[in-house]
Amino acid sequence: MAALTPETLPAPATVPEPGARPGRPRRFRAWRGVILFFAAVYFLVPLIASFAFTVKEPDQGFSLDAYGQIFSAEGFGRSILLSLGLGVATIALVLLLTLPAMLAVRLSVPKLRPVLEIVCTLPLVVPPITFVAGISRVLQWGPDYLATTPLYQTIISVQNPDFPIVLVLAYVVLALPFAYRALDAGLGAMDVRTLVEAARNLGASWPHLLFRVIVPNLRAALASAAFLTLALVLGEFTIAQLLSYQTFPVWIYTISDSQAQVSVAVSVFSLLITWLLLLGLSSAGARQRSGS
Repeated sequence: MAALTPETLPAPATVPEPGARPGRPRRFRAWRGVILFFAAVYFLVPLIASFAFTVKEPDQGFSLDAYGQIFSAEGFGRSILLSLGLGVATIALVLLLTLPAMLAVRLSVPKLRPVLEIVCTLPLVVPPITFVAGISRVLQWGPDYLATTPLYQTIISVQNPDFPIVLVLAYVVLALPFAYRALDAGLGAMDVRTLVEAARNLGASWPHLLFRVIVPNLRAALASAAFLTLALVLGEFTIAQLLSYQTFPVWIYTISDSQAQVSVAVSVFSLLITWLLLLGLSSAGARQRSGS
């Protein structure tokens, strides 16, 4: 009877690390650290200099009085509420325009996607000063030529200083490229046609399909579009200044002559809040991707 000899088991295969190329040793990319260092210097040095300017008092030395005066400064509450209201209205209008249009193009006429992309990204090539010059020109001759028509009250009401709808319309145009890119990335990461066909076969109406099927799968993309739009509204200065509306950036510029430290403190404070919102949005998007 022949003796049984144990067979030699093959060595377990090593699984390469994600992103590593087979056959090449992993090398440290020093240029990444260099780029990150210069980017940090480019962004942090002006911020640190601005913060040092706000906390330095000639007599007291280090002081945070400038930050304590932000909320009590004259016009702060009115300007920030106006900008936030304009931001919310702009977000709602730009999403109502872009999301249904992008869904209709993807489902019905995919050949028109380049046309829609060109239309939505066209504001990037139009200088804001040229854009606001056209708006101001229309607002100047509008009341004269529309005085005997029902549109006279409309063109007057859109210029209401308490809530200028004309700024909402202008901000919608400026926010179209950013909202389109965010939503296009979200729609590209999901099988829209399969979801729509499955929901329609189950008897879902189009409003139910939009708000119960599409929107929950686009939470990260919608949040990105909303955040970018809000950041644009809170930081836009040229259009509001030339049209003589007291938005938040215009208010910061107005008080810079009389309260320089307070204006810089408001800028630093708003920038930090924007960064925190961006970090929160990025972490929320990462959690959604990991959960899916």
